[in-house]
Amino acid sequence: MEAVFRAIADPTRRALLDELFRADGQTLRALEARFDMSRFGVMKHLKLLEEAGLVVTERRGREKLHFLNPVPIRLVHDRWVSKYAAPWAAGLVEMKRDMEAAMKKGFEIYIKTTPEKLWSAITDPKQRARYHFGAAILSDDWTPGGRFEMRARDGTVLLGEGEFLEVDPPRRLVESMVAHFSEETTSEGSTRITWEIEPVGDSCRLRLTHDEMREGAAEALYGGWPMVLSGLKTWLESGELLTTPGSQMYLGTPGGSA
Repeated sequence: MEAVFRAIADPTRRALLDELFRADGQTLRALEARFDMSRFGVMKHLKLLEEAGLVVTERRGREKLHFLNPVPIRLVHDRWVSKYAAPWAAGLVEMKRDMEAAMKKGFEIYIKTTPEKLWSAITDPKQRARYHFGAAILSDDWTPGGRFEMRARDGTVLLGEGEFLEVDPPRRLVESMVAHFSEETTSEGSTRITWEIEPVGDSCRLRLTHDEMREGAAEALYGGWPMVLSGLKTWLESGELLTTPGSQMYLGTPGGSA
C-alpha cells in the first residue's frame, strides 16, 4: 500500500490514471500527447504506476498498451471504508466494471492530407454528406456542450442527434449521439464517437472509436464506419466519390448503416 500512496501522491500520475480511466488501453505515444512533458517523463511516471500495480501493460505488435488496474485502490478502500459505506462503494465499483465491459469498436486509416483539411471534411456539412451516406452534420455551436443533428442531404430526414463532448480542432472531436437510422438504432440510446487526427509525415492517421455501446448492440450503429472512412479517404485524396456498392446509399434506407 505504501507504493500505491507514493504513486498517487503525484498530481501528474493521478492525471495519467484519470486519462486511462477515460480511455483505457492507450499507447505511450497517445498518453504523451495529452501531457506537456517529455516522452521520458511520461515513461518514468508510468513505470512508477506499474510498479505500484495501478497500471498493467500488454504488448500488441510493436505497441505497448497501458490499462488502469483499480484493484490496489479497492484494497485501500476495503481496509478503511466503514462497513456501512461498503455496500454503496461496491455498487459503484460494479457499475464501473459494467461500463468498462461495454462494447467498443475502433477503426484506423491513413489519409494523404493535412489535419486542417481532414478536420474540415469531418465537420463541414456539404463535405460530410459526400462520403457519409448522404448524411450532413449540422450545428450552430461547435463547443463542448453544443448540440448537433445529422440530416439527409435535403434536410428533411433526421438521422441522428447529439452533443459535443470535446472539440479540439484540428486534432480531436468527441460526440455523443443517438442514431435514428431505424427504430432499432434509436432504441440503443446514446453512444460515443471519438475522432482523433495525428499528422504523420505528409499524411494523417485518423482513429475513430465508437464506444459506450451495450454488448450485442445493433450492427447498424457501427457496421458502416469502414465504408465511411474509405469514402473520406477517397474524397480527400482524389476529389472523387466512392463508387463501392452501397456507398451512396442514404442512412435509414435498406442496407444502410452508420
